[in-house]
Amino acid sequence: MLTLTQFRYSADNFAYVVSGPKTAIAIDPGAVDEILEFIHTQGLTLTHVINTHTHPDHTVGNAPLIQHSGATHLDVQTLMDTGRLDIDGEPLLVHHTPGHMEDCLTFEIKGHLITGDTLFNGTVGTCFSGDMESFFRAITFLLTFPDDTKIYAGHDYVQESMAFARTIEPENEAEIARYLTLYDPAHVVSTLADEKRANPFVRFNEKNLIKSMKQSGLPVATERERWNSVMELC
Repeated sequence: MLTLTQFRYSADNFAYVVSGPKTAIAIDPGAVDEILEFIHTQGLTLTHVINTHTHPDHTVGNAPLIQHSGATHLDVQTLMDTGRLDIDGEPLLVHHTPGHMEDCLTFEIKGHLITGDTLFNGTVGTCFSGDMESFFRAITFLLTFPDDTKIYAGHDYVQESMAFARTIEPENEAEIARYLTLYDPAHVVSTLADEKRANPFVRFNEKNLIKSMKQSGLPVATERERWNSVMELC
């Protein structure tokens, strides 16, 4: 069974180590010293360094971690081509989820998604790619996973996100308050069910949000239009 360990770095970024009994890979490894210490104390060999996407705040740790560990970097295209990476015989699956950037990836191990800047805990990423259609498909794809799937994102924006959720869906105060009671800045994670209950950017089919979109003069006739409209509300 694979283990997922979260590391905070900078103001709100997250790095991850996915490990088996003997080997490990690092994802968006900005917390270089902490990852090296973890690998050493756990008696692991770091085999690969990978990234959810190529924004500099997610790749800043690549070179120093590779230098000090001897790990190999696998770029986004290689990961997309292979579709998986084996860790002590168990798979880490690779899903192309463009939208925030064209090269965004989501990594899956059993019951867990490492979503980078595609789906945050409480919000979604900014569509820097300009490709709203692909972003819509990426989010709707992620929503097909089981409700108990754990979401591990690229940043901690929980408090700001729930404050914003209150402004556009005040009728959902009970679920927003519940979401905040589950927030632990020392270990930031949510389930997909939590997101469906409180994250307005995956609730674009909810009546209250559709009402807000209509009041703002935004189109709501189709699911695709409602996705665009809820993104406009931000």
